Amino acid sequence: MSIQYILEILGTVVFAMSGALAVSEKDSEQDWFGAGFTGFVTAIGGGSLRDIMLGSYPLVWVQDITLLYTIIATIVCTGLLYKWLIRLRRTFLLFDTLGISLFTIVGTEKALSLGVSPEIAAIMGMFSAVMGGVIRDILTNEVPVLFRKEVYASACLLGATFYLGMVQLQVERNTNFIVSVLFIILIRLVALKYNLSLPKFNRLRH
Repeated sequence: MSIQYILEILGTVVFAMSGALAVSEKDSEQDWFGAGFTGFVTAIGGGSLRDIMLGSYPLVWVQDITLLYTIIATIVCTGLLYKWLIRLRRTFLLFDTLGISLFTIVGTEKALSLGVSPEIAAIMGMFSAVMGGVIRDILTNEVPVLFRKEVYASACLLGATFYLGMVQLQVERNTNFIVSVLFIILIRLVALKYNLSLPKFNRLRH
């Protein structure tokens, strides 16, 4: 089992969990189907959009039934362990950060394997990471995290660029995967801890 596949499974788990928890936090009366559907589209949304844009068919979750079973199992476990998970401080933030970190590198690697340029691969990595969360936020009637001031998509783009730089330096592939994931997590957590953000667009005007 390759490190890329392991990261894809882990990313699927944490994003499915973040989607289900987002619904539960928004509406404590939400049923299992609603939570399951939101967890499902959060987990597969970014990767599906990436594959469609790259013309890679069948979509990864259609091709590999293991991902579907992983999502179902994650939704069930999240529901059963909900009271415990929701008590953990910043649980949702942790799962979201892990999800974008894992999916950025998986998406970048997938795009590279399809022969696109490094620049496009970095963008596809970012899309893989953030679009599931954007869909989740829209479904739960939240302002998509992409449009908030916090460092989010930019962390993914930096992480993808870091990964591609390590590829050029011929760093061992598995090591590159792990270090690049940790790099994105570090950027995201430091930005949140110190309330860092990119300059506002209207401040660039004279």
